[in-house]
Amino acid sequence: MGRADLCWTVTVSDAWLSAEERVVNVNEDWSVSLSVAETDGQTRAEARLVMSGGDQLAGHGQARRNPADREMARIGAQIAAARALSDLAGQLLQAAATAIEDSTHERARLHL
Repeated sequence: MGRADLCWTVTVSDAWLSAEERVVNVNEDWSVSLSVAETDGQTRAEARLVMSGGDQLAGHGQARRNPADREMARIGAQIAAARALSDLAGQLLQAAATAIEDSTHERARLHL
């Protein structure tokens, strides 16, 4: 997995933040693993994000084949994996919103 070079600026009304605290450069490797398992027409997936420092988040998704449909395991895996990744994205966005709110003491409005 390639490195992500991120730079962001946090603008807050609190004057107690120094310029160094408002601009942060991050060079970290994060890894995402995706596990998919299918049993009896039910497919479950887990997307696990491991961040530097050991913090982890896990998203989960599932898909169920309609009994009237023919078996196509790959489609179920794709749906369950997409749902797990979407769940993970929502959790990561919520964690970022919480960090912003803790820092600024104002409500964060973040959307996917």
